Amino acid sequence: MTGRRGRPPRGLSDEERALWLSVTSDLKPLRQDSDKPLQENRKSGETSSRPESARALRAQPAAAPKKALPELERGAVADLDKRQAQRLKRGQLAIDGRLDLHGFTQAEAHDRLTRYLAEAQSAGKRCVLVVTGRGVGKTAGGVLRAQVPRWLNEPANRRRVLAFDWAQPKHGGDGALYVLLKRNRP
Repeated sequence: MTGRRGRPPRGLSDEERALWLSVTSDLKPLRQDSDKPLQENRKSGETSSRPESARALRAQPAAAPKKALPELERGAVADLDKRQAQRLKRGQLAIDGRLDLHGFTQAEAHDRLTRYLAEAQSAGKRCVLVVTGRGVGKTAGGVLRAQVPRWLNEPANRRRVLAFDWAQPKHGGDGALYVLLKRNRP
């Protein structure tokens, strides 16, 4: 087996192996196959086939899992018609609100963004401008510029956001985002 560029994959260092074991030490298998040996708990040395936990899981009524929304990417418009997507990208949609995050810490900006999106959607706003700034003296951009797209994909915000894209220069360019909100349906 070869890795990228035809090189054989490197093994894990002792530090990486120790980290992996510490992360996975408390994991439990979902089911135990009868032909496989019993799993040994690394911490206590006990062996268990866990048949009672499998029966308990089967006895519980299955909760309807919430459908996970796909992660949005800047400019991706899966649930949007082509014309609306072009209008968003070109900055031709009416901007119903504006949130300027300049001067806030990450925690403050995150909280304000989440609250603002909830309030804007409940007020019936469709397209809002979120100003992050470009980041002073940074080649890759500022912290908020990098974080806001991630925050828009968090479950609380993702269920409100239909699409987002960088703003046109007249609205702040790549230091701002157009955020298209879903319609608020009761």
